[in-house]
Amino acid sequence: MSSRLAFGVVGAAGRGAGFFKAIQMNPNAEIAALCDINEEGLHKQGEAIGVKGLFTDYEKMLDSVKLNAVVVGTPMPFHVPQSIAALERGISVMSEVPAGVSIEECKELVQICKKTRAKYMMAENYCYVSSPVLVREIVHAGLLGEPYYGEGQYLHELKELNEITKWRRKWQTGINGNTYPTHSLGPLLQWFRQRVAKVCCAGSGHHYRDPRGDYYGNEDSTTALCRLEKGGLIELRLDMLSERPHNMNYHSIQGTEGCYESPRCFGDRHKIYVKGRRGSMEWIDLYEFQDEFMPEQWKNPPQEAKEAGHEGGDYWVIQDFVQSIVEDKQPPIGIHEAMDMTLPGLISQQSIIEDSAWLDVPDSRKW
Repeated sequence: MSSRLAFGVVGAAGRGAGFFKAIQMNPNAEIAALCDINEEGLHKQGEAIGVKGLFTDYEKMLDSVKLNAVVVGTPMPFHVPQSIAALERGISVMSEVPAGVSIEECKELVQICKKTRAKYMMAENYCYVSSPVLVREIVHAGLLGEPYYGEGQYLHELKELNEITKWRRKWQTGINGNTYPTHSLGPLLQWFRQRVAKVCCAGSGHHYRDPRGDYYGNEDSTTALCRLEKGGLIELRLDMLSERPHNMNYHSIQGTEGCYESPRCFGDRHKIYVKGRRGSMEWIDLYEFQDEFMPEQWKNPPQEAKEAGHEGGDYWVIQDFVQSIVEDKQPPIGIHEAMDMTLPGLISQQSIIEDSAWLDVPDSRKW
C-alpha cells in the first residue's frame, strides 16, 4: 500500500459509485476496497475501476483491508450503523445524507465521534454547488444586510423509483413529515450561520396510492417551519409524490438589504436583488457577482469537478473530506453540522404526529 489514504466504498454498485472518480483524482487517496450486497454489480464496478478487494460483507471489508476512510453510500437506515462500525475501528467516515433516521441513533453517532480521532463528514453535496457557494459568500459579505427569512424546497417525484429502490418506499415516502431535509436545509444553514431551534410541520393530505393500492405514509407535500436559534425563519417544503417536473434545489433568502431566489421553473435564472446596486428595485443575474465573490476553486474548476454529479458537489465534498484527514482538522460538515441539517427533519416527523405542534430541536453539542 502506498502513502495515499486507502478508501473503502460501501454501496459501491449504487450511490457509492458516484464518488469513485473524485477519490481516484485526488493525489492523496486511492480506492482499496468495494462492498455491496449486489454481487454482480459489485464485480462490474471492481473490474471497471481496477479494484480487486471486493466484499459483500461490510464488517469483513473493514477487518480485512487496512483502510483509512470509508464512503457510506448505502440506503438511509444503514448510515449510522455503518458509520459507527468504521469509527469504532479508527476509520474516518464520509456518510451520505441524512446522517441518521432516528434521534436515538443520532445520539449514539455523536457519542462515538466524541471518543475517536477519526473524522466524520456528511456528504451534503448541495452545499458545494456553485450557486449556493456564491450566495453564501455574498451573504457573509453583508450585501443582503441581516438575513431573516429563507426557503428550501426538494420537489422530486419518486413514485416509480420507489418500486426500484424499495427502501425509499419506507424511509422517504413511508413516514410523514420531512424525511429528506438536508439538501434543502444545508445551504440555508451555511448562509444564516445558525442552527434551527424549533420546528413545526404540516401536510397537504394523501392523493396518491402505490401500485398495491396503499396510500403513501408521507403526505404529498409537507411544509416544515423552522425557527432559528438567534432569530429568523426558514420554510422547508418536501414533495416526492406530486405529479410535476422535478425542482430539487430551490432556495431563497431575504435580508434587510436584498434577497436571492434560485430558478423556480424551466427558463428561469438565479437572480439577486441588492439595495442600491443599480439604483432601482430590479433583479440582477447572480453570476454578475461571480468575479467579485466566487471562491477561486469554483472560478476555474478542474474538468473532473465539471463532470462530477450534483453540479460538481460530489467532487468537492471528497476533496474537503480528504483534506480534513491529511491536515487533521474538522471537516466543514462535521458531526454537529450534520446533526444541524438532519435533526430538524426528524423533529418535523414528530410535530406532524402532534397536530403540527412547535417542538424543540436538540443541540447535539450538548449531548
